[in-house]
Amino acid sequence: MAKISLSGVTKSYGSVQVIPSMDLEIEEGEFVVLVGPSGCGKSTTLRMIAGLETVSGGKLMIGERDVTELRPGLRNCAMVFQSYALYPHMSVRDNIGYGMKVRGVRKAEIASAIEKVARILNLSEYLDRKPAALSGGQRQRVAIGRAIVRDPDVFLFDEPLSNLDAKLRVEMRVEIKQLHRRLKTTMVYVTHDQVEAMTMADRVVVLRDGIIEQAADPITLYEQPANQFVAGFIGAPSMNMLEGRIEQVGEDLRFRGEAGSDFAIPQERVASLAPYAGETCVLGIRPEHTHEEGGGDPSVEIEVVDIEPLGPHTLLIGQAGGAKFTGQVAAGTKAEPGERRHISFDPHKLHFFRAGDGRTIR
Repeated sequence: MAKISLSGVTKSYGSVQVIPSMDLEIEEGEFVVLVGPSGCGKSTTLRMIAGLETVSGGKLMIGERDVTELRPGLRNCAMVFQSYALYPHMSVRDNIGYGMKVRGVRKAEIASAIEKVARILNLSEYLDRKPAALSGGQRQRVAIGRAIVRDPDVFLFDEPLSNLDAKLRVEMRVEIKQLHRRLKTTMVYVTHDQVEAMTMADRVVVLRDGIIEQAADPITLYEQPANQFVAGFIGAPSMNMLEGRIEQVGEDLRFRGEAGSDFAIPQERVASLAPYAGETCVLGIRPEHTHEEGGGDPSVEIEVVDIEPLGPHTLLIGQAGGAKFTGQVAAGTKAEPGERRHISFDPHKLHFFRAGDGRTIR
């Protein structure tokens, strides 16, 4: 395993700059997930680490080696692709061992490595099958097995679960996490699915337009987002955003915003928010911190657009003034589209962002 270091790395296609300048340190044995919307540069970054894309500027290190100009085969990285990339005419055994065979490794050593990997990935009973006779999850395990036998310094995963159904995705997430704990190898994983990122990573790197917006452990991203973009991207359903003003009213500091939201800011937030009195800001409320009106908590009025019963709870999706708003209410709650409902929220779980640049007010 090895540390990965990107220092001022840039990527351009002609006059189009995809990665302006990236500085990122991935520690030895760390599981890092690159996440962000389509076109944010996450797959390009992964492919530059692998050597499948050239670096336009800056320096890329793997361990103690400068690999910026090094061809892919000399980087000792193993990559697992979204499409599995298995040879359909070969058995599982031959697919896993093919790379070793091409490198001229002895047959006995290849056979031993295949058996070991098959035990790790529960593939022993499928070694003589062709890929067509396997499920999607089994094919992905074969692709991972082919990477493991290389004994790489770094594992690179490019959206490996996006072709699987929901149940298989959950199962494979668990398997990849267990594999990381077992191998203790540096892993870099790309996904557009923020739930995948949150459940798998030691550290999540949130990208937008080739720029790192925040890099932190999943809980820090969730509880202390650096800005409005990260706050809205991390969490499912997405955080609700309401525009309003912070005002000094007598001895109270209050937030007055859309859809009747008007409440005294909790004492623990007064010191940080007082400098913004008289200014417009954005209030962030996670759906899981809302409930049906009651208990004296502040509330917002929404016009219901849709209802999503999810078993343990129900989501009311609506409009709060000009903003979309999702409230999480008790299971079995009934509502009709067009109905107006008041949704309360926990005043101690709120996020505030500057209206101009979206930075978090702490």
